[in-house]
Amino acid sequence: MAIPAKLIEDTARELTAQAAIDIPADFRSGIERARDRETGHLSRFVLTQMLENWEIATADRRPMCADTGLPRYYVTLGNEAQVQGGLVALERALRRATAEATASVPLRPNRVHPLTRADHDNNVGFHAPEVTYRVEPGGDWIDVTTVHKGGLFGTDWRMLFPGDGIPGIKRFFVDTLVAAGKRGLACQPAIVGVGIGGAKDTALRLGKEAACLRVVGSRNPDPAAAALEDELTALGNHIGVGAMGFAGTAMVVATHVELAHTHTGGMPVGIHQFCLSSRRATARIHGDGRVEPRDDPAWFTEYYRREGIE
Repeated sequence: MAIPAKLIEDTARELTAQAAIDIPADFRSGIERARDRETGHLSRFVLTQMLENWEIATADRRPMCADTGLPRYYVTLGNEAQVQGGLVALERALRRATAEATASVPLRPNRVHPLTRADHDNNVGFHAPEVTYRVEPGGDWIDVTTVHKGGLFGTDWRMLFPGDGIPGIKRFFVDTLVAAGKRGLACQPAIVGVGIGGAKDTALRLGKEAACLRVVGSRNPDPAAAALEDELTALGNHIGVGAMGFAGTAMVVATHVELAHTHTGGMPVGIHQFCLSSRRATARIHGDGRVEPRDDPAWFTEYYRREGIE
């Protein structure tokens, strides 16, 4: 049964509102743990106030941050899924949902022409909102995840080399977090995604997906990657910078590492910091018309991480 484009539009509009207003439970729990172990007075105060702000936003149904970021979508297509009108209809539905949510939530109209600075006042424009696809074997469903991410700072990349090894990754990780924390280039504490390998753009893409689409508490199934996640989180929380740049010990809520096989002569690394207002929402739209809210985007499946020839 083909999924109606109108159902996708309505679902995406509701997800966009939810992402702007309601902090995901896994990230809220991570911030609560960070607040409880924070030793810096001002940093702990900021975290306490953020938790209260999120409660007020949910109660009032208002965005929890004045800067509602850049809405974007991640779509997982079940291999048997069909959409009335095809993928063109799906993309048009997501663009309409973005414009409608910008007016109704409301979202701040952040998208402007990069040269003229003209603003359509609806967060829609050239390549906006971004839509990233992947496929999953089986299933007649579509997973739609909306992420609201600021498009200014919090991201960096570096071309390392095999000789740099894991110590080189750690140095780059610390350099990036220190620069962001001391210069106000990220709203911390944050989920930090680290993409390692592939080409330069692959590393950056994986870093962003790891930050925005994995839930706090998840671990990479690769033992080396999982061990590095723990080491990087510990390093990040011993820098001496806490919430919003104040002195403290709660800079990193979680570190998520994702890997891609890469050129034998290099080791590109992309680092992406989701902000203190980590905003995402997911629903599965089934072929029979059911819409199932989901807490976990389940983006990094066994199939997505597959390594060998099938």
